[in-house]
Amino acid sequence: MRKIVLGIVIASSLVFGFSMDYTKETNCLVRNLKVYEEPKWVAKIELSNAKEVFFSSPKAMFEFYFLPGKWYDLGVKSEKDIKEILVTDFSNMQIVKAKSSFFVYGSNVTSPGGDDLVPFASYKEAKKFAKEHNGKRVLSFQEVSDALIRLLNGRI
Repeated sequence: MRKIVLGIVIASSLVFGFSMDYTKETNCLVRNLKVYEEPKWVAKIELSNAKEVFFSSPKAMFEFYFLPGKWYDLGVKSEKDIKEILVTDFSNMQIVKAKSSFFVYGSNVTSPGGDDLVPFASYKEAKKFAKEHNGKRVLSFQEVSDALIRLLNGRI
């Protein structure tokens, strides 16, 4: 079943020009989890130096995004070193740009890393999901803060 889901993710990403080319050995940089095990949650950051960093969920991706210097060995010092940020749309598993996506906060759906932000390409789909899953708010990429990520991780 996982092979089928992975195939769908890769095929749909080719249609939209974005890809998440990961293998069974690809780990989340932040959580050290195998990303292929939960493909509907995978996120990726492409760096200006051509490196690709994978994440087991949007929350893990935002942890990196807000504190890239923690992983200094990747050569990232600021947002200028980030070329592209991609997430998997939870409703259809299409690969989409994170900066134009919407994230549901406070739903009853959890990722491999626990409480998380559920990503959607469309505000309408995010709002529908929030209503069906007790989501508290729908946020744009720009509205997600480091403080919110720390709250989701229980660090506030």
